[in-house]
Amino acid sequence: MNRGTKKLNLRQIISDYGIVVVLILMIIIFTLINPRFLQAKNLLAIITQSSIFGIIALGVTPIIIAKGIDLSLGSMLAFSGMVMASLAQRSDSLTKTFPNLPAFSPIIGILIGLFVAVLAGSISGSLVAKTGIPAFIATLGMQTILRGGSLLYTSGRPISDLSNTILFFGKDLGGIPAPFIVYLIMAIITWVLLNYTRFGSDAYAIGGNIHAAEVSGINVPKAQVKVFAYGGLMCGVAALVFAGRVGSIHPAAATDFELTAIAATTIGGTSQSGGIGTVGGAVIGALILGVLRNGLTMINVDGYWQQIVEGMIIIGAVVIDMRKNVGKR
Repeated sequence: MNRGTKKLNLRQIISDYGIVVVLILMIIIFTLINPRFLQAKNLLAIITQSSIFGIIALGVTPIIIAKGIDLSLGSMLAFSGMVMASLAQRSDSLTKTFPNLPAFSPIIGILIGLFVAVLAGSISGSLVAKTGIPAFIATLGMQTILRGGSLLYTSGRPISDLSNTILFFGKDLGGIPAPFIVYLIMAIITWVLLNYTRFGSDAYAIGGNIHAAEVSGINVPKAQVKVFAYGGLMCGVAALVFAGRVGSIHPAAATDFELTAIAATTIGGTSQSGGIGTVGGAVIGALILGVLRNGLTMINVDGYWQQIVEGMIIIGAVVIDMRKNVGKR
């Protein structure tokens, strides 16, 4: 093997597995600075915190692959969570949102909350697909609508006294956090959808070349609505996990979560130019952000500096993405 081939192989390895190396190096560095970083309790805290915005990242990954963006995901989590929680409070609660509502299974309330999230995502997708409004503008408007709706829903009051059915999704099951189990299941489902179904092939085709996708017979507007609806579904699932973990939900919940999710999938290699991205990358990206935040907190780095470091990492990830894929366009 000549030197040119070795250099090419090394470059390919860095391109394919560089993000995993970054994660491992971060873990090693934080452990050397503070050995408590590798304690089981701390690692469980990291994966629990990463799971919520990681689930949202799973939803935004197909959207970005299809050359879209969704800035309403955090507000969508809050609104669907408010609806879900209000319909799944304990029967003996003294602060029921709808005290005159007949008793029914909390499962119904959860399903209604998930439906609301899917509906909101579908509306955003329809605005993009049917009117030609840029996704940035359509979802920015939806973000404001949903946040206002969350505040209006209970006049700004939080919802608590949630049923055990919702609280179950925030518990530790046999020492493993339920949010992580849900995250893992959603990651597998998303991986299958992106790699083995028309949902995924259409998303990649649209992101790669929307005009070629149209010529090949893909119903582009329908496919766009689907990816945004899936993003909504993941927000609904994240809302369930969030409410279960916290034990309540507030209209201002999940503020800026969409930015964290977009950052995670971008760090994980999902190209903002569309057509490129993987579920594994989004998962690793979420873990990198979780490790970074936890590690910096453990070594007493000021929260403001944490935001600066995170922002620099995001910019760096986008620059690397642009340089890596410029020759592929």
